[in-house]
Amino acid sequence: MDWQINGLPVHPLIVHLVTVAFPTASLLILVGAFWPGLRRRLGVITPLVALVSLVAVPLATSSGESLEARVGHSALLETHTQLGDTLLPWAIAVFVVAVAQWAWQHWVLTPDARRPRPTLRHGTRLGVGAVLTVLVVGASIGGIVTTVRIGDSGAKAVWSDSSAT
Repeated sequence: MDWQINGLPVHPLIVHLVTVAFPTASLLILVGAFWPGLRRRLGVITPLVALVSLVAVPLATSSGESLEARVGHSALLETHTQLGDTLLPWAIAVFVVAVAQWAWQHWVLTPDARRPRPTLRHGTRLGVGAVLTVLVVGASIGGIVTTVRIGDSGAKAVWSDSSAT
């Protein structure tokens, strides 16, 4: 597939989607872990933002590989490419945790007369909530740090004098 529009590479456009959607999803699950009122208000929006970022990550990777074939090789570009391949597992983790967090809030924590609420002991609720919070913190911080590292390496590959040689 030719990842161009009017001769311009699509990779920067898709990368900007990833750099907005993925940290946003990560921050939404992180804030939602400690602010249940906001998590309730956001509802399914958080998993949807995480889904958009999950779809955008492989698109950014594929478009980046197409662009890499056109611009030539450099050590900085190789570093960026290798780091770029590490974001998909984080995007999957953020999406899974976002869905789990939403499902936990929707089906267990929020009472609704239309659906039966599972009967869980208080200790079980606290334990699942704690595990979910740990997963949220790990996935969000790991994903955001990885995104920053990838972006930094991409900027260095594009704007460094050594990539022009």
